[in-house]
Amino acid sequence: MAGTIAVTGKGGVGKTAVAALMVRALVEAGQTPVLAVDADPNLNLDAALGVKVEETVGDMREAGLGRTEALPGGMTKPEFLRMQIQQALVEAEGFDLLAMGRPEGPGCYCFANSILRACVDEIGKQYRYILMDCEAGLEHLSRRTAGDVDVLVLLSDPSMRGIETVTRVVELARGLDTKIGQTVFAFTRLTSDLPDGLLAAARDRGLPDPAFIPEDPQVRELDMLGKPLVTVADGSPAYEAVKRVLRQIGLVG
Repeated sequence: MAGTIAVTGKGGVGKTAVAALMVRALVEAGQTPVLAVDADPNLNLDAALGVKVEETVGDMREAGLGRTEALPGGMTKPEFLRMQIQQALVEAEGFDLLAMGRPEGPGCYCFANSILRACVDEIGKQYRYILMDCEAGLEHLSRRTAGDVDVLVLLSDPSMRGIETVTRVVELARGLDTKIGQTVFAFTRLTSDLPDGLLAAARDRGLPDPAFIPEDPQVRELDMLGKPLVTVADGSPAYEAVKRVLRQIGLVG
């Protein structure tokens, strides 16, 4: 059974950058294969990983719902959706990427969504780790798309809004049937020491002792130039911090 890592926090905290660097670290440590899941409709993880998504799971759902007859080879609709999702996988060295795509539109998607969840669960069995770059909050967890989570990574920039967002995520997670294993909390985009008031606010809300991921000029430059963030040089401050987080939770040596 694959271990599942979900990365979440409010918009702008660097979820996609951290998720991409985690994928790189897992691959370099031989913890492969990894299934990277872009669960944010904005679809940025492919660019960060240096691959290109052509079709999303949302596209596959729409195609499956639109096919009422003449499915290939006498397939049932569930079989057709499973085949389409396999085709949506983007394959790379050490990892594959699956993009969830746009959220549900008007109409009833219960049937298709139940199939999609089963398909993602089945596909995930082929991997050592599933790493999800989630939208702000736990939308996909609340829909049970993600299933149980072994490591929940909560990211906040150095702001009260960031802390309040991860606090709400923790509260939501407690109300779900989804089981959460380890919870990791990290401040991102740090350019100086964290103000004591923010650290105290995080502790007052019962958040775990934080890790610290600094603002990294190398990552920022790659992002500005539209280059894959996983090509950052060895020793970059952000990448080294991400590897420390993974070592602390026992995912890499």
